[in-house]
Amino acid sequence: MSVLHDYAAALSQSPLIPLSDADSTGMPRFDEVIAPEGSLRPAWKALAAATVGMTAAEMARVDAEISAALADDGVTYTHREDGARPWRLDPFPLVLDSATWESLQVGLAQRAELLNAIMADVYSDQRLLADGVIPAAAIVAHPGFIRPIARASAGSTHPLLMTATDLGRDAEGEWRVLADRVQAPSGLGYAMQNRLVVSRLLPELYQEAEIHRLEPYFAAFRDALLQNAAVDDPDPRVVVLSPGTHSETAYDQAFLANMLGFPLVQGSDLVVSDGDVWIKPPRWPRSKPVDRVDVILRRVDSAWCDPLELRGDSQLGVAGLVEAVRRRRVRVVNGLGAGVLENPALLPFLPAACERLLGEQLRLPAAPAWWCGVDADEVVARLRDDPESIIVRTLDGTAVTGGVDEIGALIAAHPYRYVGVERIALSQAPVWGPTDAAESRTLVLRAFALHHGQAYRTLAGGLATARDDAGAPLTKDVWVLKSDAAEADQGLPADAPMTMIPSIPPLAPRALADMYWAGRYAERAEDALRLIVATHTRFDLARDQKSASGDVLLDVLHRLAGTRWLDPDAELRSLLLDERRSGSAAHALAGMRAALEGVRDQLSGDTWRVFSYADRAKAALRESTHSPQIADSAERILTGVLSLHGVTANMIRDTGWHMIEAGRYLERCQQLCALLSATTTSRRDSRVDRDVLDGVLLAAESLVTHRRRYRGYGRVRSILELLIKDGDNPRSLAFSVERLRASLAAMPDSTGATRPERLLHELAETIDGLDVAAVAAASGGERPALTAFLAETRRQLARVSDAIEQQHFQGGPPSLEMSSLSLIEEMSRS
Repeated sequence: MSVLHDYAAALSQSPLIPLSDADSTGMPRFDEVIAPEGSLRPAWKALAAATVGMTAAEMARVDAEISAALADDGVTYTHREDGARPWRLDPFPLVLDSATWESLQVGLAQRAELLNAIMADVYSDQRLLADGVIPAAAIVAHPGFIRPIARASAGSTHPLLMTATDLGRDAEGEWRVLADRVQAPSGLGYAMQNRLVVSRLLPELYQEAEIHRLEPYFAAFRDALLQNAAVDDPDPRVVVLSPGTHSETAYDQAFLANMLGFPLVQGSDLVVSDGDVWIKPPRWPRSKPVDRVDVILRRVDSAWCDPLELRGDSQLGVAGLVEAVRRRRVRVVNGLGAGVLENPALLPFLPAACERLLGEQLRLPAAPAWWCGVDADEVVARLRDDPESIIVRTLDGTAVTGGVDEIGALIAAHPYRYVGVERIALSQAPVWGPTDAAESRTLVLRAFALHHGQAYRTLAGGLATARDDAGAPLTKDVWVLKSDAAEADQGLPADAPMTMIPSIPPLAPRALADMYWAGRYAERAEDALRLIVATHTRFDLARDQKSASGDVLLDVLHRLAGTRWLDPDAELRSLLLDERRSGSAAHALAGMRAALEGVRDQLSGDTWRVFSYADRAKAALRESTHSPQIADSAERILTGVLSLHGVTANMIRDTGWHMIEAGRYLERCQQLCALLSATTTSRRDSRVDRDVLDGVLLAAESLVTHRRRYRGYGRVRSILELLIKDGDNPRSLAFSVERLRASLAAMPDSTGATRPERLLHELAETIDGLDVAAVAAASGGERPALTAFLAETRRQLARVSDAIEQQHFQGGPPSLEMSSLSLIEEMSRS
């Protein structure tokens, strides 16, 4: 039997789908795939040939491949408490036929136009409030109402560029609005990522369906943003403002920025100067900004966008942004204050507002709702009669929990703060469950509308979300079938010819720092992994005997990461697995991931395979207690890290690439100095000394080169010649310093005489004039000249690192909370 046959059979035996106690209604549900008589619905009949025959084994394989593909692409959702979680995508898409979509998209476009008109009125003339169409208390009491821009001079006729609407079908199959998402609508990037994965892993199903492609919608989005520039500029600058890598939807923001081709910035990357918003230059305010920002696509909630006029404790916004908006020097979309439209108290008043503003009947109804500022008695009565039939929410949408009397007391104390919303039995759809069978889950569809041209256009697609028994989100790709194969994708005409203006998006100091540290951590991880492999090899060759050469190499690791375990295997495991251990390979990988997350919009999707390989290798090591697994996992992780070289090799040679290279080669110099410290003593017998030197060459990826060049086992002098002075060896100090100098010379702020360049010139001269025979000479079982050279080189490299930070990364003094500023002013007056 096929999966869908089994699912249909299960539905026929149990038409009532059990729900959790939190949302049980006891009502039958509309099924998105199976009709009441047990046949496929029209949208799925078009796909019958490709779907009906799919077996459980095939679905299990596809499900596993989807999880692996998402992991390889680094797709995550950041939970507030648990951190980054893997993104989940169900193999079954949500399929909507053209007739269903045609009706739905008209209602969505109307709703977007209505919400836009309400926001334009609320922040300017406020006729809806004055005439009582919408109670004023329902607006001004909402935390999303931004008073500083509630004036006609700051208003805009189109404050909403994009809206998102969460929808569900009731028991009769009618669409109901569950919530409006207009503050900073998220999910469009996830929707595109879902489509990319499903189309790749279910090609037969995807190719058989005549569905709307999503790419043209992103082209329209890009065009709409460019057309929204606040000033007349043939090449307007657009940025995507993100709260940062700890945001719940950080991946979505970065994907969107990457897809649109606009820089992803954080509040600290921008500055308001002379009334305009600029990308902050290095060494601000001593240097003058040159890259003005015309449009900000914000993913930061309004209240956090300006610490001067809004939340004084915000570290996410840009001081002075509200004033720049009021002066119309920058366009922020969606407009500041849009969050007030996510107010459930508006739901009962939208039909009247639609008639007043648009002269039309509201097409898409919401779940019945009652604002307690008017209908408190109705809400309390329904709550007492059937507590499961109604949800009480605050104005910000948070569900109120507690007993009936407790909730009633809250409403009685402050009725205007609460809204009662009737529960509806949402539609259900099959998802691939842990039992290797299709299971029914309730479904919510997030649809998007974009103001493009002179009207709102709805994305023919979207993001569907189901919930499993654990309450974790599980998403579905949304397929909208075309009415005809010749129908234009998204109903959009072919792109009109445009004047091509090449643009090189600048990178803010914060992004340059992320690139630099990504390079450093990548090299640190690579070098640590090579040293772990070399050390494990020495201990493995000794087998049950003590390995003096292994101890020497392990001591180098201890210098880098400290000592945790006396047992070599336990120590090497810790270095591979313990992310909290500074200096370990695991710590370096975690640092590299964090740095790259901050500039995800600049990177190829292949970048994230590095971490996918590493995660699988570490999982294998955790599951195995055998010593050989240590080297195997280290080598697999190393393979992933080395693949990053291929990714960066294909990057355009802009400032970001040069910073990655600078970080890589500075760290290579530091790690090489630590590695060469193993050669500073000669108090070993010849066999141990040979093994140590071979281990050093192996960890420095120069063993084969040394054998070919010096025809025999390594002497200290030849090894130092190869690893310090040989300008043709990519692993040498001389080569690395020259590459570091070249990368810094390519930076716009470099002049040839900046402090980092001067320090590197001095270091290059020291290396060039080094007498290798002298530093290789032993005295009393030690090599004091080599020890002194390595120590001084590491100190010089540390000075170079500090100088790079001061020259290229400092974007001005750190931001302070308004309370701190007030204290400083008070101290200055006294």
